[in-house]
Amino acid sequence: MKTSLSKAPLAVLIAALLSGCSPHKPTAEALRPVRTVEVRYNTALQANRYVGTVQARHEVDQGFRVGGKVVTRKVDVGQLVREGDVLAVLDNTDYRLAEEAARQQLLAAQTHARQAESDRKRLDALKADGSVSGSDEEHAQSEASKSKAAAEAAAKQLDLAANRLKYTVLRASRSGVVTQVRFEIGQVVAEGQPGVCIADEGEPEIVVDVPEDQLAGFKQARFKASLASQPEEKFDLALRELSPQAAAQTRTYRARLKPTSERRLPLGATATLFAERTTSDADVASIPSSAITQKDGHAAVWVVRRDGKTEAGIVDLAPVDVRGYRNEEVLVAGLPAGEIVVTAGVHKMAPGLHVALPELAAQAALPKQASR
Repeated sequence: MKTSLSKAPLAVLIAALLSGCSPHKPTAEALRPVRTVEVRYNTALQANRYVGTVQARHEVDQGFRVGGKVVTRKVDVGQLVREGDVLAVLDNTDYRLAEEAARQQLLAAQTHARQAESDRKRLDALKADGSVSGSDEEHAQSEASKSKAAAEAAAKQLDLAANRLKYTVLRASRSGVVTQVRFEIGQVVAEGQPGVCIADEGEPEIVVDVPEDQLAGFKQARFKASLASQPEEKFDLALRELSPQAAAQTRTYRARLKPTSERRLPLGATATLFAERTTSDADVASIPSSAITQKDGHAAVWVVRRDGKTEAGIVDLAPVDVRGYRNEEVLVAGLPAGEIVVTAGVHKMAPGLHVALPELAAQAALPKQASR
């Protein structure tokens, strides 16, 4: 009897050990939550961004209409000038001498013309009594006409010499600000060489270069711009001019846009142009760019097939047709409307993977909370 009682605790211990080694049913693995978006086909707002500069609509490169040595320069970069102000002066010694020579030549031509006219009149008086032959009369008339023409030509030469003397003073052809000065005192400049650039600050424009493949959409867009110094402040623009021919080197089309309301812009500043247009293509849906992956070298997305009415589903890879890009979005087609697309962690997806849809669960909970 004592032996059986002493073996009882040992049996209990062995039974406990054996019960601890028995297999348990494993717990179900938690589903991976994913962020998703529903595919919706609506009119999309397509936007492009361009970097340009602020330039004046009216900008003139002025230069002397004669060549010579610069003896005076009265303007510097950034200086405001008015129409008619003196910008620079050339040494006019040679031009004064040329004008004086032309004046003397005119005086000699006029004297000769008066003498020839007097001779013609005397021959006309002698012709009445037959003292002068017909050939002498013709010669006198020809000499008078030639002398008169020479005097008129000398007068024109004097005008030209006076004009060239006047051109030694460079004056502003319009009011504005001086943006460039390309000569110094003592420098010899050629006739017509650009020397001073004057820009009209009253009509600033933003100049950008548009790629060839974006030209059609650019013509139909609405425009806004901001400056690099004030990126948070945007203002409306209107397209004033679009080059009909592409640049030979860049193959881009230059566009010039002006503010719709009067606005002062610093010349030369960097500007960002936003061109927005509404696309009428109803077969395009906008999804985050993070949702795009690849399948056999083509664009694809992970689509979640819902598992009944639960907030869970199975992912599958579906090809899509990319129609365009925006800042952080992609315009796609080829998916049925209402499909659920994974937008984050696409590199961790695999065909047939079960995932949780917390966003759908949160949306389903909202009506219940509202009913309470």
